[in-house]
Amino acid sequence: MLTGSVIGGYVAQVTSLECLFVMRAAVLLVMFFFAGWAMKDLGFTPRKSESTLGEMKSITRNSIQYGWRVPPVKWIMLAAPFTAGVGIYAFYALQPYLLELVGDPNAYGIAGITAALVAGSQIVGGFLAPVIRRRFRLRTSALLLAVAAGAVALGLIGVIEQFWVAVGLIAVWAMLSSAATPIRQSYINGMIPSKQRATILSFDSMLGSTGGVVVQPALGQVADTSGYATSYMYGAMVTVFALPFIFLSRRQRPAADSG
Repeated sequence: MLTGSVIGGYVAQVTSLECLFVMRAAVLLVMFFFAGWAMKDLGFTPRKSESTLGEMKSITRNSIQYGWRVPPVKWIMLAAPFTAGVGIYAFYALQPYLLELVGDPNAYGIAGITAALVAGSQIVGGFLAPVIRRRFRLRTSALLLAVAAGAVALGLIGVIEQFWVAVGLIAVWAMLSSAATPIRQSYINGMIPSKQRATILSFDSMLGSTGGVVVQPALGQVADTSGYATSYMYGAMVTVFALPFIFLSRRQRPAADSG
């Protein structure tokens, strides 16, 4: 992201968008063969299942028993559709929005730099996660602050329609989002038995993706009718809906919140 986005943006600017797809295909082809040669699955013991349908039933049953029926896990997972759905849209809408603010729809180099900026901000956010965690007694306190501050940043992107302001705010939003991710994951992991952890995390990811299926088209429609700036303000409002669910999870007082 740090290098490929910048290079790709300027390649598209001096050549064409079609060239990027050819480059991408070539890279994927090389990586396919490299991964097949280099990646080794160590420590994995195959487990023979009775049938595909039986395995699906078992996964569904475990998702309900260890996820949906555990209140603090359920509430924190129900926050995912709002944050994940808006997050995906905010990233992909950012590039055309910034090109609109610059006034040059063909300035693909700026779009590439923007993607790299988000990636760099996410790296910084990952390093900041343990620092932020130490500032709060409860993990949910850090999550509430990160989500609320992220919503404010998204809202300001829509209110202050200035290129450099938008760039700075999206960097703040990306850092907050990335810092919150490991805190949230450790919070959920602390409430799930290790054998069911992958199943519940997949269920959590599915809920987040489900939010994207609903939220992204809705925000896209807002952008079509009222502009990108308005869609970011609506995105901020949707993000706020995650806060009550995080608070409801916090009210259950799970040991993982302070662990």
